[in-house]
Formats: sequence, C-alpha cells, structure tokens
Amino acid sequence: MSALVTTPNLPDPDGFYAELLATHKGLTEAESHALNAQLVMILANHLGDREVLSEALALARQGMGEAQVSG
Repeated sequence: MSALVTTPNLPDPDGFYAELLATHKGLTEAESHALNAQLVMILANHLGDREVLSEALALARQGMGEAQVSG
C-alpha cells in the first residue's frame, strides 16, 4: 500500500489547471460533471490502490465542508 501524497507533487500545477479549465470550455454543466467523473475514474484506475483512493475521497469530502463554510 502506498501513502496518499498531500504535499505539492505536480510539475507546473498552474499549467495543468489551465489545461483542465480549457478541457471544460464549451461544455454544459452536465457535460462538465461527466468529464470530471470520467477523469476521476481514469486516474483511480491508473493509481489502483483502493486504500489510497478511500483516503483521497475522505480528504476531498473534508475539503468540501471547509469550502462551504468559507464560501
């Protein structure tokens, strides 16, 4: 089992974020949600570690609670 990496680990995160936003350009909200779900499943399959994926889901959900409080 691997540990979930939570420290910055992505070369050019701003460039990736811009590419992610560009991928969503022109999509409806429903299409954008479907693209996100497809991307999650592709990356989850690539990672292949169920325990790490569960940890990531919990961390993402925790972050959503914080976003709702601050947003």
